[in-house]
Amino acid sequence: MELPDRLLTVQDLAEYLGVPATTLYQWRYRREGPRGFRVGRHIRYQRTDVAEWIEHQIENANQ
Repeated sequence: MELPDRLLTVQDLAEYLGVPATTLYQWRYRREGPRGFRVGRHIRYQRTDVAEWIEHQIENANQ
């Protein structure tokens, strides 16, 4: 069984998107950001979910 790429932490994603980590927590609370899930008490993101969310943002910006 092949494992997917390493999951992103909140800090990883914040750095990638160029936003503060608090923004990600706000988006999560408002259900606006990329889909994340809990691993214990930590939030993690799959790279494919982040890529899909970014594509959706681009599509909505071009409307």
